[in-house]
Amino acid sequence: MTAPELVVDVRGISKVFDHLTAVANLDLQITKGEIYGFLGPNGCGKSTTIRMLTGLMLPTQGTIQVLGLSIPRQAEILRSRIGYMTQKFSLYEDLTVTENLKFIADIYGLSANTSKQKLSELLSTYHLQSQENQLAGTLSGGQKQRLALACACVNSPELLFLDEPTSAVDPQNRRDFWEQLFDLSEQGTSILVTTHYMDEAERCHKLAIMEQGHIRADGKPKALLQQMGVNVVEVTASNLRNLKAQLIQLPQVRSAAQLGERLRVLIDNQIDQPITWLKQTPIDFSQAQLHQVPASIEDLFVTVTGKNRQRLEATDVTGG
Repeated sequence: MTAPELVVDVRGISKVFDHLTAVANLDLQITKGEIYGFLGPNGCGKSTTIRMLTGLMLPTQGTIQVLGLSIPRQAEILRSRIGYMTQKFSLYEDLTVTENLKFIADIYGLSANTSKQKLSELLSTYHLQSQENQLAGTLSGGQKQRLALACACVNSPELLFLDEPTSAVDPQNRRDFWEQLFDLSEQGTSILVTTHYMDEAERCHKLAIMEQGHIRADGKPKALLQQMGVNVVEVTASNLRNLKAQLIQLPQVRSAAQLGERLRVLIDNQIDQPITWLKQTPIDFSQAQLHQVPASIEDLFVTVTGKNRQRLEATDVTGG
């Protein structure tokens, strides 16, 4: 069986600023056509990693291959083959939608005929025909997002870097944006996207969870959920704050978080019957309802980061 084509192959990269390690000994492999997600809070190293992969920032150590090119040595060649969408809207707000697109096309050296054809295609694909003569600064958040993605695709990139692209838009626009990403992926475009939204992370073909410059988990979301080593029980009761205070004292409980009128409790999967076990603890569940439920990406994140990670150091949380 032929090995999948790698569009990103990173080995042991780190980035140190003075005494701050932003990225620590990171390995990363992304195959052609997949949507690969970086999930993590602000400041965990996601954006720094993207800047190193695109050649905008030099790594302190390690090797980077992107689309078969050695980075940062061949970064200039790479830039004609990738697209990059920043977290903050970075286009010219005093230019129209069409003028922004044409400006990017000129940067990439597209001929007049090619540029005209490409711009017409992008305006249609990203539903911007009605706004083509509108100043970019007057667009809504969702329209700005679509324009930024269109600009990132002017050169028909083989690989797209998207740095928290949906941070300023509503849920419906986020959903529509992801449908557009799946269309690009279906056409063979590889995508690396950073996010702090759990539902977006679940949409990725593969996922890395980052914390303090380290990758804590890496693999297909479904495989990671199967390997996370917890059972999840939801508790519905009237005294949730008191129950939570008692639950988090139990060493077998990884975490307990309130979601509305219920507690979501993560329990070591060494406990085969978590509901039976909970009822056998000194905690009073006589007025509570308990249900075992599937684990979520948020549960995975909680399990492999922070204090919970210290309790999992002997566990290899990776999935192919």
